[in-house]
Amino acid sequence: MIFLCFKYETSNITPLLFTEVVYFCIMVAEIDLTQIFTKARSASRELNVLDSQVVNKVLIALSKALLENSSYILSENQKDLARMDKADPKYDRLLLTQKRLEDISKDIINVSNLTSPLGKFSEEVIRPNGLLIKRITVPLGVIGIIYEARPNVTLDVFSLCFKSGNVAVLKGGSDAEFSNIAITIVIREVLRHHQLNENFVTLLPADRSATEAMLNATAFVDVIIPRGSQGLINYVRDNSKVPVIETGAGIVHVYFDKTGDVEKAKAIINNSKTRRVSVCNALDCLLINEDRLKDLPILTELLPSSEVIIFADEKSYEKLKGKYPERLLFKAAPEHFGTEFLDYKLAVKTVKDLDDALDHIALHSSKHSETILSEDRENIEKFQKSVDAAVVYANVSTAFTDGAQFGLGAEIGISTQKLHARGPMALAELCSYKWIVTGDGQIRS
Repeated sequence: MIFLCFKYETSNITPLLFTEVVYFCIMVAEIDLTQIFTKARSASRELNVLDSQVVNKVLIALSKALLENSSYILSENQKDLARMDKADPKYDRLLLTQKRLEDISKDIINVSNLTSPLGKFSEEVIRPNGLLIKRITVPLGVIGIIYEARPNVTLDVFSLCFKSGNVAVLKGGSDAEFSNIAITIVIREVLRHHQLNENFVTLLPADRSATEAMLNATAFVDVIIPRGSQGLINYVRDNSKVPVIETGAGIVHVYFDKTGDVEKAKAIINNSKTRRVSVCNALDCLLINEDRLKDLPILTELLPSSEVIIFADEKSYEKLKGKYPERLLFKAAPEHFGTEFLDYKLAVKTVKDLDDALDHIALHSSKHSETILSEDRENIEKFQKSVDAAVVYANVSTAFTDGAQFGLGAEIGISTQKLHARGPMALAELCSYKWIVTGDGQIRS
């Protein structure tokens, strides 16, 4: 049996939320999670037929409730932050602020304004025997999300799942335990206020046994989406009996071509690396054409202000020596290439030409996001056709690999696989389809 005790000051939460605190104290003491999965599966039938206007109304209410309860959520988030070293790259992912909550609230509104993906007929035909056959979009059903220190995922996942008619079963990491509980309490209170089934979203206990239970819940969960480190993703993929949509780690490259514009590139490299180092679209490796090595000190001149450590190959090291801060410059080892740093660290590799860059990317890429900085149209086209990644850019920061930036409202993850979904996954990617066949007594001979 799992026992978990939380200390809540009643002044931190509204009276309406107090019963939810009791609910979570009971929930984490469950011996058998089968009851929780059963409730989620049952709730999916209700959500599947929920009117889209009600869905939008709930999402708008949630966006308001998020801000109304921001003090409570932030205080719980502080409990999580207090347990993590500020130097840990995951700290930034874990951190919630008033501004971030406001941005999440806006994203929820954006999702509510999107057209529902459900009930769309993509094919309709009358067969010679009179059968009317249609193909219609439907929810995947019950979606399990396993994620690490990212409390914003709790809200992103719920809003997208709810809008697309899917029940969300969430398994957050222990690092964000207090934050995830607080957010889920607010969501369930909004559902209850609208007389809806609060099992449209469920947060499992943060312990490992809950992960194992979800990975084996083939009778209840339709698909699992892991979000986090490569280690987490590999573990889920290798151990799940439930189908998995893989959201890969981001080992991200920028290739500075022979014709690249220095001023454009300098800003793009800095933004790709330093905007938020803890996210999967952050730059990990700069590839530079050997004919442009003389420009490397200029290309990297903005990075020291963020204390970016560079691991440079032999040629690039010699160009940077004496021009990049000595305390931040080191010679690269083989393991620095193909590493997702999630930190203020950057590998630099000299390549002969575009083909050499393509070979390096093919060997080390995680198939997430890659970009070329070039003014040569033929090279740009070759790069974008040749690189096997979910998102391939030209003269653009990799920081744009994001569902909201793509106009999708939010995202449930960045898929790096090729079956069903690839790249930022939002409403459309959370749907499947079924065939609707109508007849008038036909039988098959």
